[in-house]
Amino acid sequence: MEKIIAKQALTQNGWERDVEIGIKDGRIAYISSAQSGAKATIDLALPAPSNLHSHAFQRAMSGLTEARGPDPKDSFWTWRHLMYKFLDQLTPDQIEVIAGQVFLEMLEAGYAGVAEFHYLHHDAGGVPYTNLAELSERIVAAATQAGIGLTLLPVLYQFGGLDKRPLAGGQRRFGSDPDQFARLHEGASRAVASGVQDFNIGVAPHSLRAVDTAGLDRAIALAKRGPIHMHLAEQVAEVDEVKAALNARPTEWLLDHYDIDPRWCLIHCTQMTASETRALARSGAVAGLCPITEANLGDGIFNGTDYLGHGGVLGFGSDSNVHITLFEELAALEYSQRLRDKSRAALATAERSTGRVLFDAAAKGGAQAGGRDSGVLAVGKVADVLGIDLDNEWGANRSGDMALDTLVFGGNGQRCISDVWSAGRHMVKQGRHIERDRITSAFIAVMAELEHEI
Repeated sequence: MEKIIAKQALTQNGWERDVEIGIKDGRIAYISSAQSGAKATIDLALPAPSNLHSHAFQRAMSGLTEARGPDPKDSFWTWRHLMYKFLDQLTPDQIEVIAGQVFLEMLEAGYAGVAEFHYLHHDAGGVPYTNLAELSERIVAAATQAGIGLTLLPVLYQFGGLDKRPLAGGQRRFGSDPDQFARLHEGASRAVASGVQDFNIGVAPHSLRAVDTAGLDRAIALAKRGPIHMHLAEQVAEVDEVKAALNARPTEWLLDHYDIDPRWCLIHCTQMTASETRALARSGAVAGLCPITEANLGDGIFNGTDYLGHGGVLGFGSDSNVHITLFEELAALEYSQRLRDKSRAALATAERSTGRVLFDAAAKGGAQAGGRDSGVLAVGKVADVLGIDLDNEWGANRSGDMALDTLVFGGNGQRCISDVWSAGRHMVKQGRHIERDRITSAFIAVMAELEHEI
């Protein structure tokens, strides 16, 4: 049994001092007061959140799409075109290596788990691999090697738009009809079952633009009791297209036609009205926010103050993986609210500081979205633990909510991460992933290969 002794910890009972946490078989076996004189192994223990939205392969694109193209008004849609062009080059071996690096960086950033929204299924041109689940197996292999908890979300992607136009260009690597997707999902399920005990599988109908109602129904049925994730109301053009085809806005239509409950995670939701915001909050579903990617792509600003004010559940993901950093992701949401409303401490409450509200949301929402029995330091829960070093110029030996505020808003929170346990696997020590040299050297080699091909 591994023991963690923390000077302070955020447990299910709130802030506690001098805490001992025992880990056995990947779960928290006990939480007790540390014995008098026991030497602390970490300054601060937190529940390590799960990253609820990732497209791992896009990590290799970081920095490649920041120059303006021929269109004087660059946008998400021009970025998407470049993404499709990029992914045509990727082989299964390269995808596995890139995913391994992404998962390493997530762990070093403080995430213990990831929900991988996995839509890259086929070879270039959309030619299926002999093993339909080839690339799902590569994601499972990368997560196993990196030691991160995985919720694999195979994506159903049928069409190029609500007019049911066929997929074109790079999109063809995503495409499946419902029958083919059912076989792919079955293979992905076997791969997840062969992984470590805390791996999980769900399903991801890509968006209302990319699936029809028959496909959506089939995908939901495949999920059984697992998580269901879907992009929703990300872009103005998407809202306009859905409204023209379905006579309703995306969030409005989905809530009217489906029983949206806590198993669902709706990604982005940056284009919602006030009534849609309140309705989604009441559903119990998770709003999956990726503020850094949403800013990078110019998506818009989520109605965070209204949504949390009505009891909504939210969590955080790194989406395009342009910059993987837990604490800055949280700060980006808060700052977007401040800029929009010309306010400060926008998401704070009378009882909890801004950093505490954000971190609690990340821990709870990430666990719920991934169907992962974590999100809180409590006996019996999956041992996802984030260890923080506060005895430095960035942490300043602060405590309680003030320590979280410092980590989120001080600009150096990631430098304070000392340790991360994912289901009891001690993968980050002294701020460094234990397999960093091996995984990163392979990634650097792949990046050199891609530079010659693009």
